[in-house]
Order: sequence, then structure tokens, then C-alpha cells
Amino acid sequence: MPRLALRVYGIVQGVGFRPFVYRRASALGLGGWVRNRPGGVEIEVQGPERSLHAFVAGLTREPSAPARVERIEIERRAEQDAGPFQILGSEAGNGARPSVPADLAVCEECAREVDSETGRRRRYPFTSCARCGPRYTILSGLPYDRARTTMDRFPMCPACAAEYADPSDRRFHAEPIACPACGPRVQLVAAARDPMDPGIRSSGSPDGALREAAAAVLAGKVVAVKGLGGFHLLVDATSPDAVALLRRRKRRDAKPFAVMFGSLDAVRGACRVSAAEADALRGPEAPIVLLRRLSPAAARVAIADAVAPGTPRLGALLPYTPLHRLVLELVGRPVVCTSGNLSDEPICTDASDALERLGGIADLFLVHDRPIVRPLDDSVARVGHAGVELLRRARGFTPLPLPLRIDAPPILALGGHLKSTTALFFDGQVVVSQHLGDAHTAEGAALIERTALDLTRLFRVRPERIACDLHPDYAGSRIAEQLAAAFRAPLVRVQHHHAHVAACVAEHGLDGPVLGLAWDGAGYGLDGALWGGEALVVDGASFRRAAHLRSFPLPGGERAMREPRRSALGLLWELLGEGARDHARAWFRDAELGPLFSMLARGTGSPRTTSVGRLFDGVAALAGLRGAASFEGQAAMELECLAEAAGERAGYPLPLRASAAGMPAVIDFGPLLDAVLGDRRDGVSPGVIAARFHAALADVAEALAAASGLGRVVLAGGCFQNALLAASIRERLTARGVEVFTPRLYPPGDGGLSLGQVLVAARRGTDAESDVESDVESDVVEM
Repeated sequence: MPRLALRVYGIVQGVGFRPFVYRRASALGLGGWVRNRPGGVEIEVQGPERSLHAFVAGLTREPSAPARVERIEIERRAEQDAGPFQILGSEAGNGARPSVPADLAVCEECAREVDSETGRRRRYPFTSCARCGPRYTILSGLPYDRARTTMDRFPMCPACAAEYADPSDRRFHAEPIACPACGPRVQLVAAARDPMDPGIRSSGSPDGALREAAAAVLAGKVVAVKGLGGFHLLVDATSPDAVALLRRRKRRDAKPFAVMFGSLDAVRGACRVSAAEADALRGPEAPIVLLRRLSPAAARVAIADAVAPGTPRLGALLPYTPLHRLVLELVGRPVVCTSGNLSDEPICTDASDALERLGGIADLFLVHDRPIVRPLDDSVARVGHAGVELLRRARGFTPLPLPLRIDAPPILALGGHLKSTTALFFDGQVVVSQHLGDAHTAEGAALIERTALDLTRLFRVRPERIACDLHPDYAGSRIAEQLAAAFRAPLVRVQHHHAHVAACVAEHGLDGPVLGLAWDGAGYGLDGALWGGEALVVDGASFRRAAHLRSFPLPGGERAMREPRRSALGLLWELLGEGARDHARAWFRDAELGPLFSMLARGTGSPRTTSVGRLFDGVAALAGLRGAASFEGQAAMELECLAEAAGERAGYPLPLRASAAGMPAVIDFGPLLDAVLGDRRDGVSPGVIAARFHAALADVAEALAAASGLGRVVLAGGCFQNALLAASIRERLTARGVEVFTPRLYPPGDGGLSLGQVLVAARRGTDAESDVESDVESDVVEM
């Protein structure tokens, strides 16, 4: 009988893959065995040639979700005595490190068990199997087994132990296996309004706690729920008063909230849902998916306007744990589901911490006794031309690795300052951490450091290079300096926009030069200025600045991030000088204008920038949308929505000016601003202005691509979270025969920086040099 040895790579550990192999081999009458091995799964299988062929074909065509087979190595082996197919114990060894599975949404079979009228897991909030449930959030060490998870404190009852040991059961070696007799339990805790009161636990059964929590939501209260990766704050999404209460307590004035719906049909009662969007919502990753809202006349459920003001889109998600599922069933209507934290703070994971930090927000806390090892927010996605595109990568996707076929020592990257991630490269792959939030606070910076060290400890990797942003004052840069000293490793500083482009290059496995359009809010440039409207020719570890937006001052510096009027003032000052004063009176009092114009005239407190993100803000203010914003990107988001509604328009003039030999070309916004001011005088609507502005950016992207002579263009940076902008540029360039690459598995914004830093650091020489001025001065593309 022929015999095959197979090594299977991909997402094949901790996801029910070995039982799937066992059942398939047994059904085909094959002998042999399967076992986990470092880096993947090893199979030896023996039987008739036709059956072997069917077995191998089925591994890639029919793996049980969420397993994902990426590669199979096959060798012929000599025939052996082969009894019935069996599952062997895991192989230890010093080969490739084992993969770590991501946390997975509750599967259909477990959901049916929870919903059933009978059965020992009826209405049990922690039901899971080998194909669903917590993974990364409960994992304390490798290899992945129960003893190295926070389930080790819950000894299995005889019934669970029997399922765990049965190869034919879908809970075979399902490490989070539990039931009401032996597993975690929920309880309800009241917020301690009195500092001496630790909180009052509800009496009665766990089911009673769920019912009390649901009743509180229906009564307009804020309920904090401990989920997979941390706490959520829930309120009734149909109640304007409840949403307003949450905004006031959370100090989140206008940034959109996500909404959790009880079912896909319920989502369709509020939003348009394509087949691809439905698949994303129901997939094992279960991210928040940005959907277009139905008109009030067409909607079957009225989501409060304050949930997502100023946008026709809504972030929707389905209950991805039995706990959320049970709460939603009892509430019977959609709920706002937002991270359990104050704005700009990390998400709470521990009940005592949540009671302290969220006591001023939540009225009740639905908690459980299964510890969370590391915080994980919900992932955020949209469905684009090529499928799911991640805007925030966390639960369901982290820590799945990205193959990076490059010969380099282990590298630890610290990312940026906003929407941070860290990343670890080892064994030809890179693991990017979950979304960590901003590093404005001491708590945020501490989380970045803890997560970086957590990656090195979990995967047992000692980094030999440390990478970070070029900005010397970022928290990540300071942490990188400390870690470089601790690990005695060279430090590689990577320019911000170089890293943006490199992240997309890494994701798509590109070699050779590409033109990268790196447009965002701001990043530290090689000259110390704030870049953000860059056209870079990137070739691996080096880049050349081919063109950039004309620079302009930002009066007040970082305050411009929350005040689009300051960006508008800086743009007008650059164009009109003192003549900008009359326009500025639309946003500033005369008492404010004196100091601002003094700053601009002296050049103090007004750093110059080439940022397209701040150009968006300035145009939004000039169009009459808003002078101040409650969160970065709010004005740009509203500008995109207006442009989309206005339809296609001819673009404003936005010429590309040639510079002196050896210097980058300049994208001159002067004619565009003149035209915007003219349209405002003529009473042109903000929507038409927004549409013409978007078209102008697409026009200049087309001109940049043509001037570069390169056939591949990468779109990266936070501005390309704007779906209209990305789609417009893609359409223009594709029509010219140019290949366009955009991030999909990693965010286009700063959440992808750590990945780009890894690629650049990996391609450096052994001296691990940093990005410096000489990298770009020698050979600038003429435009």
C-alpha cells in the first residue's frame, strides 16, 4: 500500500484540524496518524492510491472553519504496518515555533447548544469547542494546551473530560472546554457609587444575572460586560437618552459607536448588507463591519441618530460569544457596543480594574471569573473591491502571522504613536500585535511596552534588532531605545511614511521599486518637518522622496488635529499672508486672531507640514463644515460623505510643479484654494466642493503615477481609510494599466507601521542603519 508523509502549514493548531483529519482519514478507510509539530501538523497516511488522492485534495478544499491550509509538503514513504488512523500526542522539538490561534466567534453548533431547550450547556455563556471560543486572550504560554491557559483553574468534570479525550468529538483537545458544572460563571456587580462600597453582587443564578443586565439596558442604564478580550459598554442603541448618557459619561462627544445586533436579519433592518458583508459579519473573526445605513423610511429599526452622527455608515457586529448572544436575546433590540474605557485609555480587562476605572460610566457590571491574559479590542473592517479590508486589526486576526520570505535575524518593532501596534519577526514570519490605541497617556505607553515584551516571551524570541519611528519623542521610540539597550541590539529608526508604504509592500510580497503615495495626518520627516503628503519611490530598505504637498504652517501645532480651522488658517496664510484675516473671522474672534497672526508672522508655534490629512481638514473648514472636531479625522470623514452624495465632479486644479534639479516635485494647493474660495463666494454647496476636492486628489495621483514611470503604485497612510478616495485613485490608475496595491489584512493607517518597520529593518545591512537624509538625496525622480 502506498504511504504518504505530509507536513501541513497554516492555521492548523487549536482550530479542530486534527479531528478533521482523523474523521476524513477514517471515512476513507486509511491508516496512519496525525500530530501537532512545531510550526504545523504532521500526517502519515497509508491506503489505496485513489483514497490517498481524495484525502489530500480534501485537506485544502474542505478544512473545517476556521482552519486555513497555506502549504502542504508531501513525501512518499515505505509501506508500514498500519492499523486504524489515530491522533498522536504533540511532537516537541526545536524547529519552527508553533502557531498561535486567534480568538474565534461562537460556531453554529455551539450556538445551537446554547439555544436548545435541553442539554447540559443550555444557556451556558462559555460554551465553545475546537472550532470556536477564546484562544489568544487566555493563552499564557506555548505550546497551546489547557495547562498554559487561564482555563487551568477550572478542572474538567467527567463529562467534559470524556469529550476532550474523544477524537471523534468536536471538543477533542478543545482547551477552553467547559460546562456549568466545571467552568467559568457570570455574576452581576453594581457600580460602587460609595468609595467604601466594593459593589453589590446579585443574588440568584447566573441566568438571573443575565436577565438583570438585560433589564438594566432596557431601562436606559449603562452595563459593562466582560467579554473575550476586555469589557464592553452596552446601552440601548434605539434610545437617544441612553446614547447621550453614555457619550457624556465616556467623554466621547461625537465619534461613532458600533452597534451589536442579535442576528443578521436584524442588521438588515437598519443597514444595506451585501453578500460579502454578510459573510464578514458571520465569519469566525466576526469583526465590526462598516455598512451603509438604510434611510429612515426603509429601516425596520430606528437606531438613535447620536450613535453615528455625521455619517451614513454604521459599524455593525453580531454577538460573537454565547454571553453576548444571551444578553442580546434578552434585550431584544440592538445595543451600542463600545470598548470599556475612557476615551484615549486602554480597554479594561480585570473586574477590579473595571470597577475602579469604569465606575463613573457603568451602572452595572456583568463579570466572569475567567481571567484575560491580554486585552483585545474588536477588529474593524469594511468590504472593498478585493474583499475584507481591515481598518483596525485585533480580535479574530491577531496573532495570525504573515509570511515574510527574507533572511534576517529576529526583529522587534514598536510602531507609531497613534493607533499603535508592535510586531515581532522570527522564523520567516511576522506577528503584528493587536490594536493598542494611542500612546498619549502613561497607561497607553505602558501597554505598548508590555505587549512588545509579551510577544518576545510568548514566542520565546530574543530580538537582535529593534525598530521604531524616526520621531524622537514618540513613546514607542523611547521604549525602543530602552529595549535596544536591554537586548543589546542595534536600533533601526524608520521614517514614518517609508514604513507606511513598506507595510503594504510586505503584505503583498512585492519586490523591486514601487511608487508609494503615503498620505496621512502627520509623520516625522527626514528634515524634521511634519510630512504627510508624500510620493515616495520605495525599493526595499531605501526610498526617495519624489514629490510632496506644498508645505504650510499649522498655528498651534497639534491643536490643529482637533481644530480644522487652524489648518484652514495655515493654508490661507501660505496663500494670502495678512489677507487671510478676513476669511479667518469666520472661525476666530478678533481677540484670538492677533496672537495667531503674530505666531504665523514670526514662524513660532506653527510647524510646517505637507500633510494631506490637514489639507482635508482645511478644505472642510473652508467649505463651511466645521471649525472644530471632537476627534481626529472627523472633518475628513464628513467631507468624504458629502462628496459621495454629490457624485462625480470635475476636480479643482492641483498642479504638480517641477522643482530644482535633485529636489522633489511639489503638489501646489494654491490654485485649489483659490477655486474653493471662489465656489464659496458663489454659493456652491459644501457637497460639490467636497466632490471636486476628492477629484483633484485623484487627478494629482494620476499625474504622480505617470511622472514616475513605475507600473506599481501603493496607497498607504490614514487618508486611505477614505474609501471614496482610494476607489477613485484605483479606478484612474487601473485604466492606465497601473497596478494598485492597498492594505487589506493590516490597517492603512498607523496600525500598520510596525509591520513596515519590520520589513525595512529586515532589509537593512548588518549595521542596521536607520533612515537618514542621504538615503534620498542621491537619486531623486524628476517630475
